[in-house]
Amino acid sequence: MTSARGYLDTASAEPLHPAARETLIAALERGYADPRRLHGAGRDARLLLDNARAVVAECLGVHADEVGFTASGTDAVHRGLLGLVRARSGDGVVHGAVEHSSVLHAVTWQPSPAHASIAVDATGRVDLDAMAAAARQPGVAVVALQSANQEVGTVQPVDALDLPDDVPLFVDAAASVGRLPLPARWTALAASAHKWGGPGGVGVLVVRRSARWTTPFPGDDGIDHLGGESAVPAALAAAAALQAVLSEGDETTGRQHRQVERIRACAGSLPDPEVVGDPVDRLPHLVTFSVLYASGDELVAGLDRRGFGVASGSACTASTLEPSHVLAAMGALTHGNVRVSLRRDTTDEEVEAFCAALVDVVTDIRAGIGLTTPRRSPSPPLRSSDEQRRGDPG
Repeated sequence: MTSARGYLDTASAEPLHPAARETLIAALERGYADPRRLHGAGRDARLLLDNARAVVAECLGVHADEVGFTASGTDAVHRGLLGLVRARSGDGVVHGAVEHSSVLHAVTWQPSPAHASIAVDATGRVDLDAMAAAARQPGVAVVALQSANQEVGTVQPVDALDLPDDVPLFVDAAASVGRLPLPARWTALAASAHKWGGPGGVGVLVVRRSARWTTPFPGDDGIDHLGGESAVPAALAAAAALQAVLSEGDETTGRQHRQVERIRACAGSLPDPEVVGDPVDRLPHLVTFSVLYASGDELVAGLDRRGFGVASGSACTASTLEPSHVLAAMGALTHGNVRVSLRRDTTDEEVEAFCAALVDVVTDIRAGIGLTTPRRSPSPPLRSSDEQRRGDPG
């Protein structure tokens, strides 16, 4: 497997999975035609597209006719959420304060006095009682609650949410598909292939057969026509990547949990740190932290010079390093935060090198403003799986 060594920003995009690459190259030879056409090439493309839908459906535990491909994860969110709203008499959306910006943009694009943003606690978990109460107010059409947070990793208790039977639930699952089991109760769900190692430009929207949903934008109605002339090779590659990462899931998840614990310990040992998000009920591959007196752009630049690519600022506006609305809602420091998200093939040695680089960068930044930082390792280095099995002291 080709490794993008040092790249630790998979919450933005995971490197293309080898299964996706192989499938994409093969599908380019057959899936070039419009799958809506009745000629031979069109029928061939249609078979590939139907196969992609069937594979994604099997991976997610849904029916193939409930799956549609969109132009991006953001497009899937907008179509899924606004399509549920359009099918109802009310127009209000109740949502968590830490939802992805695509959800917040959809809400503000269609203003309503019935909209409600629900507060979260210090870990980023939504107040379920407040959300359930808001869902029962007049004019509410839909509740939106993410499966897990894309910036701090906290898993939301989606299945514990008590909603009226006539209020549908929209779930943005982009951060968790391919990494954690889906919640059981939802009406429509969105995901993005580049988060699990599929190609960019492929979103997934799943709408339950029983749902009242209609396309919110001009164009053909129905889940089968979301992308118009769907990018068939990319959709098939996305399906292959999802199937592959789920088959690797147990080993990858266990290793990433252990590696993230190491990074959390390292970050927590720095002077004036804040490690945010739930320490236990979280995504396996992601950790966010900040260090007082060290700005986000300095940390990102310093780590990049040492060969490590991480994110800072809002996950949605990282190019401008705007303060994160997620961290603000949690009451955490909004400047100087760093988000580290591991690749499926990140090694223990890479994690150790990152921890050493992080201590060096923070030390240099603080020294530049006249502060001293003890150079220390907060915990024993990670041991390889072979060492653990042998019981070597490492």
